[in-house]
Amino acid sequence: MTTAFVLSGGGSLGSIQVGMLLGLAEAEITPDMIVGTSVGAMNGGWVASRPDAAGIGALADLWRSLTRSQVFPTSLTVGLLGFLGQRRHLVPDTGVRRLLKHHLGFRRLEDAPIPLHVVATDVLSGQDVLLSTGDAVDAIAASAAIPAVLPPVRINGRDLVDGGVVNNTPLSHAVALGATTVWVLPTGYSCAMHESPRGALAMMVHAFTLAINQRLALDVARFEGTVDLRVIPPLCPVRVSPVDFSHSASLIERSVDSTRHWLSTRHRVTGQADLLKPHRD
Repeated sequence: MTTAFVLSGGGSLGSIQVGMLLGLAEAEITPDMIVGTSVGAMNGGWVASRPDAAGIGALADLWRSLTRSQVFPTSLTVGLLGFLGQRRHLVPDTGVRRLLKHHLGFRRLEDAPIPLHVVATDVLSGQDVLLSTGDAVDAIAASAAIPAVLPPVRINGRDLVDGGVVNNTPLSHAVALGATTVWVLPTGYSCAMHESPRGALAMMVHAFTLAINQRLALDVARFEGTVDLRVIPPLCPVRVSPVDFSHSASLIERSVDSTRHWLSTRHRVTGQADLLKPHRD
């Protein structure tokens, strides 16, 4: 039996995922492989070398200290050049890369203690690309490269951007890789916000969230009879923008409490209808 953790994207709502990971670690549930997209690839990179409760606790501490400027450092020059069509992005990826270089426990994907696979999108073909080997920082930076916001990453002759564009919760890849039990850790549903996001970056990230919910529901309907599928219900409602990191501590605490409760009552998703009715904490 092969257990996979599938971690979706969702910007700052990746803190919700950390609470889920804490709940799983407390229950001594660990993966044999990890498949992640965007912030899920970043969290997955940490879990791939530190899957126990102490390791996830350290990840939670890191999340509690994060600020928006650390992840999305603004640059007047880069932003202006982007608006003028001289650059393909508005924000440099130096923040993301700095975090990865400081905190990843391995340099190449194939060296991860727990096999790590990350998903990006090919800019030209529009196809999702599974990355299982190569430079880990480049691969995860590509998976997290929000189009027009962060720069594409060139890997093996292809320009790659955020995997969430086409496959934000890469359940299909976990099944193709041979997983028999799949724990899905989503970051949110369309009910996640009480009002429209403010700001271009927040609106763009939230738009991804709306689109990916439908893909996840379809994938659950497709694979729930094929594998032992367990979708951890995310928090709902969450009145936090996907680019607001100031609420990470409270989201982690709410999420771990919610996950503990869910683990004590049931593990399985019973159908697409269940997925579209997220648990309200």
